[in-house]
Formats: sequence, structure tokens, C-alpha cells
Amino acid sequence: MKGVLLVNLGSPESPTAKDVKPYLDEFLMDKYVIDVPFLLRALLVRGIILQTRPKKSAAAYAKIWTDGGSPLIVISKKMHEKVQQQVDIPVALSMRYGTMTIQKGLQELKDKGVTEVMLFPLYPQHAMASTVTILELAEELRKKHFPEMKFTIVPAFYNKPDYVKALANSIKKHLDTFEYDHLLFSYHGIPERHIRKTDITKSHCKIDGSCCNTPSPAHEFCYRHQCYETTKQVVELLNIPNDKYSQTFQSRLAGDKWLTPYTDVEVNKMPENGIKKLAVVTPAFVSDCLETLEEIAMEANHEFKVHGGDEFLAIPCMNDGDEWCGVVANWIKDWAK
Repeated sequence: MKGVLLVNLGSPESPTAKDVKPYLDEFLMDKYVIDVPFLLRALLVRGIILQTRPKKSAAAYAKIWTDGGSPLIVISKKMHEKVQQQVDIPVALSMRYGTMTIQKGLQELKDKGVTEVMLFPLYPQHAMASTVTILELAEELRKKHFPEMKFTIVPAFYNKPDYVKALANSIKKHLDTFEYDHLLFSYHGIPERHIRKTDITKSHCKIDGSCCNTPSPAHEFCYRHQCYETTKQVVELLNIPNDKYSQTFQSRLAGDKWLTPYTDVEVNKMPENGIKKLAVVTPAFVSDCLETLEEIAMEANHEFKVHGGDEFLAIPCMNDGDEWCGVVANWIKDWAK
């Protein structure tokens, strides 16, 4: 019997330092997130970051927390329910970090008689710190607890026409009521070394712009290329002129060279360059979360206006939108045939 496991990022149990600390420990101790040797990673995370970060992160989570809990979890559950209503095979929902574990999701499917699993990381673009860590953990759990199961992996879907169309339509719906000067595509940042590590050719990635536009097998796993390709296809569908959009990367950590240009730096410069009405979309995420709701809709909005901007629109992710849920359901139906 076939079944599906949708996997998103995860969330602390509550917006308190007590609950944020173990969540951050699990997240930051992941070798695919901070990819340095274990002892150094432990020193950085447990010796330095976790001494101060949980309190700050808890305050950020508290700004976006809803009566139903974490927005990411609430939205993911709604999306999961809509997808399940449209397909005839079991669909489970898990998170990479936190208490909604991948192991629980696989067990739920096993209890329903599932032996063939469509493993579906809910990330449009491939990256070590999102896709790879999900796939590796799921395979470890399969070998240890579910040896009878067989996985079919859903690859990065950044350029699938029905995804791009759903994303473009979601953006257009919000732009139709907002007279913008500029549309900014802000993707989650990653260290440049992650790009080089995922280059299967070991020679293609220069991270200078030219390589992303030069055909290569490396593009199958290149986060940077896939972000630019998502942007390119969306603006073509929406007929947005070249001078009315740009792309940046957000959420960097100090100490490393991360993908540039940086969202916060570029947003703060825009008002002095004549951009007074800014719309921002975050296509690295399918569900709104801390990085979209607090970092963009609140912090970037505030800084844009402090620097002279007039109007700021944070375009929501596709969330549990009918078209997006329909796209996911159709992919499942095609696989289940």
C-alpha cells in the first residue's frame, strides 16, 4: 500500500526560552546546518549560541505566536488536511525538528498498512540544511525501524510548471491591490560553502552569477541556481520588467560568507534609491514561519520605513491555498497510479 509523508521544518512547543532551547539545540547541532566537526559544533552551539539565543528567539516567536500555536505548524496542518481530502491514500505530516518527528509520521503510515512512501520535503529548492537533512534522517529511521518500507523521493520542485504557476498566481493576487515600485524575492540564505559542497561536478560553482546561467549537472542540487530560476520563471509569467524586481538572501548567521546580496542591507538602501513602495515575497518557504512573519513582515517592514520607505507589503507564502494544495494532491495522485 502507498502513502505520503509531508515534511516541513518544525517549531518549538511554545515561545518560551525553556522550549526554544531544546529546539535550537536539535536544529543547530544538525551536521547539515552547521557543517563543522562535532566538537567544534558543540562548542559553538552549546558553549556560545545557546547561552543567549533562546531568550532572543523566544521573544521573536512570541511576536508571531497564534492562539492555535506556531504559525508554521498551524498552516502545515491545514495544508495537510486539504491535501488528504483530495487523495485516496494516507498522507501524514512530520517536522524535521521538534516533537512532530519523522519517526512518528512513518509509524502513522505503517499503522495504516503503508509499505511504499512518497517522501515529500516541503522545500521548493534543494539545500543541505533543508532537503538533505530530511532525506538522510528518514533513511536512517527506515533502516532501523521500518525496513519493509520503500521510499520514493520528491526532488526539488522549483521549476515544475504547476508549482511556478501557483506561486505566480499567489503573488499576483496580492500585487493586484498594491501599487508597488519594486518586488523583492527574498530567499533564505545559506553559507557559500554549502553551494560548493553540493556541486556534484566539484568544478562548476563559482558563485559569481555566471555559473548559475551556464547549463550543468550541478544545477540539480544547486540552491543558488534554483532560487534564481524560480525568480526568473515567476517574473516571466507575471511580465514584471527587469527594473522592477530583484533577489536577495535573508537570515544569515555571523562569521561565515553567506549568499549575497543580503536582504536587510538591500531593503534599507531602497528608499534612498527611490523605492518607496516595496513588496517582498519569500519563495524558499511554502508556509509562513518565523523567517517570513517576524523577519520580513515585521523587522524588514520597520527598517524600510525607518530608512524612508512609505508602504511595505509582505506577500504571504502559498500556505494552504487551494491552488497549491491542488498541485500537491495532483503530484500524489500521479505517483499513486
